[in-house]
Amino acid sequence: MFLDYFALVVLIFVVVVMFYGIIAIHDIPYEIAKRRNHPQQDALHIAGWVSLFTLHVLWPFLWIWATLYREDRGWGFGTVVKRELELEEKVKALSADLKALETRLQSLESGGTQTSAVQSRDEEK
Repeated sequence: MFLDYFALVVLIFVVVVMFYGIIAIHDIPYEIAKRRNHPQQDALHIAGWVSLFTLHVLWPFLWIWATLYREDRGWGFGTVVKRELELEEKVKALSADLKALETRLQSLESGGTQTSAVQSRDEEK
């Protein structure tokens, strides 16, 4: 008789733990989205509940959807091109600065050669 009640308690305990475990697992993509400041957190949360009723068929896709977005780079598609264009502009600006410094250095070197020649003529006199 005691083992019957003990088995019933264990069965109820396992069912309750599995129920709460499944609910906790379905919420993981939403928690990821919250942590990453995802712009579609609410949609992920609702889709997680829908996935719960469809036996978690959608859950892997929700995981991917939640992890695609990062706050520092967004979705990562358009920002790469924008960053490359910014870097290209910086390279052009640095090339122009380098060209200006080279011309200035050449003018200083040619001016310095003339100055040293003038000094050596002055010393001969």
